[in-house]
Amino acid sequence: MPVHSTTATAYLNDMRVLTGITTSGIPHLGNYVGAIRPALAASRRGGVDAFYFMADYHALIKCDDPARVQHSRLAIAATWLAAGLDPDKATIYRQSDIPEIPELTWLLTCVTAKGLLNRAHAYKAAVDANATAGEDPDAGVTAGLYMYPVLMAADILAFNAHKVPVGRDQVQHIEMARDIAQRFNHIYGSDFFVLPEAAVEEQVATLPGLDGRKMSKSYDNTIPLFEGGARATRAAIMRIVTDSREPGEPKDPDASSLFTIFRAFAAPEETAAFRDELEGGLGWGEAKQRLFERIDSELAPMRDRYAHLMAHPDEVEAILMAGAARARRIATPLLAQLRDAVGLGHGKARSAGGRKKGRKKAARQARFVSFREKDGSFRFRLLSADGEELALSRGFDDPRTSGEAIRDLLAAADAIEIVPEGEVLAVQVAGATVALTPSGVDAGAQAERIRASLAALAAEKEG
Repeated sequence: MPVHSTTATAYLNDMRVLTGITTSGIPHLGNYVGAIRPALAASRRGGVDAFYFMADYHALIKCDDPARVQHSRLAIAATWLAAGLDPDKATIYRQSDIPEIPELTWLLTCVTAKGLLNRAHAYKAAVDANATAGEDPDAGVTAGLYMYPVLMAADILAFNAHKVPVGRDQVQHIEMARDIAQRFNHIYGSDFFVLPEAAVEEQVATLPGLDGRKMSKSYDNTIPLFEGGARATRAAIMRIVTDSREPGEPKDPDASSLFTIFRAFAAPEETAAFRDELEGGLGWGEAKQRLFERIDSELAPMRDRYAHLMAHPDEVEAILMAGAARARRIATPLLAQLRDAVGLGHGKARSAGGRKKGRKKAARQARFVSFREKDGSFRFRLLSADGEELALSRGFDDPRTSGEAIRDLLAAADAIEIVPEGEVLAVQVAGATVALTPSGVDAGAQAERIRASLAALAAEKEG
């Protein structure tokens, strides 16, 4: 995964993970188990820089009810905060509060092939539906729907996110964001964008709804998360469809939506005990009450917090605006670089062919290039000013550790050890091998070039 030449510290910091939530509805229990809870757990892991945004521009593609969008923006933000998102550790903001996103969307639009957008699943589905109905292929298709993948790419690339948690049906959009980023990087001659990767959580639970199908607003079979309070949650649970077995008759837990939902909230020992009770003849009415009590024990403290935030939208507003300011500290300088790259900057005028000259000048600097191997490990190369590989790092388990190794090399630039190791040289920091040189090089000359390159990079970093 390439690193922007002017933001090479991306790999010296945390893995940036970005999640967007479209503001066209109110979260339900399935959203909590399938998306909110696992995303919050991921944000608490070490080495993660988490970004959460209210995708309110995206909402306009499929919702033309202003009141609904406005309420959804507040409700979704309040839900994330009530569920435990810490705005001091994660960045939460509204998409529409980042003016760099629509500007970047246009810059990306101008390099995006129409053929790529023609292949987007949502657009193709709309065209196929029109063909089946005997309509014009583009009937009812807005430019917003067609351009959705470019806006999504801008959401991700404005912050050079490394990972984007998505459902399997959204993987194509991340692949398109990579294609668009690569195209921009190629045309304008620099690795401006990190190439994002989709993070598909295969083990995340998908909750069944009241009728056994996937819990979805489309099926009107959802269980409210916070809206309506405990009474609304209990009323929905009591409507879960069950079979006709009476109290005292053994139940089949594996064929029961009720048991599947219980398992998503209970510890393994609780789940085993509940299974035994169902198989022993526990009545459905009592089982539903047990399910409500188990869910409510987890949701009640969050529900109180949610109610407070919904009653005090000014508190949510302050958090979102602070998050937007933090996000813009990343997006604004990147957009300034991109404007300059495409010729819209306010600096020194470029001559014809200036991009090529700039490309040549940038290539004269020694640099680190980080990437990911097919086996999932992370490595980096130290390249000389003329682009020759001076050393290749060992594999690291994650980009943060790889970045720390780069930082250690720079910090110890004057004290690194370069020693023979078979047919190559080993670059060591405090006795530990960090990287190896290519084979067949002149040992003395290679060691001198490595030291000189690291010294120059260390001086540049301090400057």
